[in-house]
Amino acid sequence: MNKLDLIAALSKESKISKAEASQVVQLFFDSMAESLVNNDRIEIRGLWSFTLRKYKGYTGRNPRTGEMVRVKPKKLPFFKCGRELMGRVNKRS
Repeated sequence: MNKLDLIAALSKESKISKAEASQVVQLFFDSMAESLVNNDRIEIRGLWSFTLRKYKGYTGRNPRTGEMVRVKPKKLPFFKCGRELMGRVNKRS
């Protein structure tokens, strides 16, 4: 499912226009992104959670040239699947 599929499903289920559904989906994603920017944890209990993981800088290698390069410290979102979602996915396999 991609963003357009999500908008279509929301529009159909809630009987609102696609424009309104698009605004709701965009607000949801923007709110999640803003929470991560503010170092907040996002949790939809039973489904998933997102946290930020901090990584220290290190010396890496450019795969194309073989040259050693310095990689700056960074923060990346980390996804963790909830038990309920994991159970639903594994029932269908």
